[in-house]
Amino acid sequence: MMKPYSEMKKEELITLKEKLEKQFEDVKGKGLNLDMSRGKPSKAQLDLSNGLMNVLTGNCDLVSSEGVDCRNYGVLDGIFEARKLLADMSEVPERSVLIYGNSSLNVMFDTVSRAMTHGFMGSTPWSKLKKVKFLCPVPGYDRHFAITEFFGIEMVNVPLLQTGPDMDIVEKLVSEDASIKGIWCVPKYSNPTGISYSDETVRRFAHLKPAAKDFRIFWDNAYSIHHLYEDKKDVVLEILNECIKADNPDIVIKFISTSKVSFPGSGIAALAASRGNLEDARRYMRFQTIGYDKLNQLRHVRFFEDMQGMHEHMKKHAEILRPKFEKVQEVLEKELGGLEIGTWTKPLGGYFISFDSLEGCAKAIVAKAKEAGLILTGAGATYPYGKDPRDSNIRIAPSFPTVEELELAAEIFVLSVKLVSVDKFLKG
Repeated sequence: MMKPYSEMKKEELITLKEKLEKQFEDVKGKGLNLDMSRGKPSKAQLDLSNGLMNVLTGNCDLVSSEGVDCRNYGVLDGIFEARKLLADMSEVPERSVLIYGNSSLNVMFDTVSRAMTHGFMGSTPWSKLKKVKFLCPVPGYDRHFAITEFFGIEMVNVPLLQTGPDMDIVEKLVSEDASIKGIWCVPKYSNPTGISYSDETVRRFAHLKPAAKDFRIFWDNAYSIHHLYEDKKDVVLEILNECIKADNPDIVIKFISTSKVSFPGSGIAALAASRGNLEDARRYMRFQTIGYDKLNQLRHVRFFEDMQGMHEHMKKHAEILRPKFEKVQEVLEKELGGLEIGTWTKPLGGYFISFDSLEGCAKAIVAKAKEAGLILTGAGATYPYGKDPRDSNIRIAPSFPTVEELELAAEIFVLSVKLVSVDKFLKG
């Protein structure tokens, strides 16, 4: 095994760089075009849900269990069967769920927008306040940060630990600063690190005592059933029930969808929350829509039938995804293990691997990989405003390419890491 770069003499580093540059030019000459930039399901994963297209036909019964003709107007909360299915997915009672359209990201955007224009449950609209802040566990999901940046909300970084956000910092900040109105959370198989929140973290969230009465935890349960291994599953304590037990029911709003379960562009999204938060949401929904797509809701219910059907479906997703994650991990370990020029996560679910390079190297690694035909998520994307203070975090998304393409992509990636790291040591 090669010794760590930090222990190499200058002459060794120069020799190594020459060797790596030759390997890089060879790969570059292949004219590859590979993409590991977004967590998109592959065609094979999308094909798993093709039955959705046939489950409803012009001759079938299009009436819900409560006698609702799903072709017509009405039913603001969504049909009962869809509420029950997504409630089971969210681990909450059916009465705690509202069904929306196809995207939980859209529901999150709407929720922030509503807080800006009308406030939560009678509170002052955020747009009328001098300053509004949001806590952002980092590294985190770029689209969350994009929403708050769009509305001009100041984002405050909070370190994401192996157990979840640093709760000492969260508790201190929210208890002292009434301008802090929320926090973004991806509690299971977090984007991009793949970590899941501990029971203690969830309970501490439930017992928060924020200075702002309209503070909300934005609990994005995007990967709640997205396990890679049947015998190794992360389990996260259900937060809404914990908040109710803590006599703090209104503090959390949960978001969930079938976006990486069925079709990402044509799934079902839902919001789960307390009675007060649900009624608050209904007030604007009554002006926004007469009812979301009930045929799509019925289609999903008929296809999956129940939560067991959904779990069986997700096992098929795991069979496709698992070899891809393992291939990337295999190449990273083989090529970078022991070199002390990078660390990476080994998630049990979700869609991403988080890689941390030597400080100051992430942007250069992403640019180097692009030279050889590999597109990665932009360095800094996992931090608010696209500014990683250490310039070290890179999100790897293995889901879309084939296993064969991933092997090539991973080889380009590790070559880029090695070259940029060698340069860093040579420059002193």
